[in-house]
Amino acid sequence: MNENASSVFIGVQQSGPLTVDRDRAVEWLRAPTNPNGVPNSAILSAYVATDDIVGRPSENFLIDFPSGLGEAEASAFELPFEHLRAAKYDPHRDGELVNYVDYRTDTDSQNSSWWEPHRARPALRNRLVNAGDYLATAETTEHRVFRFLPAGTVPDKSLYAFPGVGLEGFGVLQSRFHENWCTYFGNRIGAGNQRRYNASYVYLTFPFPEGLTPDIPTADYADDPRAQAIAAAAARLNELRENWLNPPELIERVPEVVEGYPDRILPKDEAAAKELKKRTLTNLYNTRPAWLDHAHRALDEAVAEAYGWGDDYRAGTLTDDEILARLFRLNQERVSA
Repeated sequence: MNENASSVFIGVQQSGPLTVDRDRAVEWLRAPTNPNGVPNSAILSAYVATDDIVGRPSENFLIDFPSGLGEAEASAFELPFEHLRAAKYDPHRDGELVNYVDYRTDTDSQNSSWWEPHRARPALRNRLVNAGDYLATAETTEHRVFRFLPAGTVPDKSLYAFPGVGLEGFGVLQSRFHENWCTYFGNRIGAGNQRRYNASYVYLTFPFPEGLTPDIPTADYADDPRAQAIAAAAARLNELRENWLNPPELIERVPEVVEGYPDRILPKDEAAAKELKKRTLTNLYNTRPAWLDHAHRALDEAVAEAYGWGDDYRAGTLTDDEILARLFRLNQERVSA
């Protein structure tokens, strides 16, 4: 549906060894200014992927030359450029390494500007510039969870990003109503419990409550009691989850070695590190403690009210099949309109 179309973006596709761990990135960030007079921080971005949603922070960085920067200009960022120029790459994940530059320049389907990501997603990047913290979900997960990621991070192609979707949108997407839609229309891959989130089949077809659709700026419905109730319940769910993931007595937030990057979340000691490894959204939703269940029920009731189905929700008559039937009718009405 057109009302959802401009609010979801898939992340950056590298097609190459453009991800580096924090140790190497910090080495480059601390290096002297390049011959062009610019530090390496200009082409290094904090990079987030599935683990940053359902697991612990990955602390990876992306070699992130801007699109259209010529090879001569890129080479002036000496250490990252030479790293890529000498890199080996396994394009087919079969254990056979090839020269990365040759692969990118000799493969017709690839962006021959090998120092750039294959698909840099300029539309997404433009939306992220002033978005602040932004909502995201992983394409493949055991549980369909949405999470706000820090401003300034760049999402991998394993993520769908929703810049500009605030607490109200988070609340609707994290509700039972969207979960049922995902379960029905999302396709399962392989064995086990992994489920794929496909924006074309799931998000773009999902009917948000009338008047709270993604094409409407959040400021336009800030005074709507329905939106306020969803935002309050969503904020509470988000607060509880983040407090569980990173209890203040177990972590400390430390600035990165240079400005412009999100703070690091570090364990205070070895015992804290051991405990924090267990604190992931996957583990949380596997156990689903009572406090999480209550927070979701409060959110579901607020979202049900926004659809005009609050009485039925409280009466317990909104079965999964009934929810799907009502959402499908809304979908058909809006497509027809």
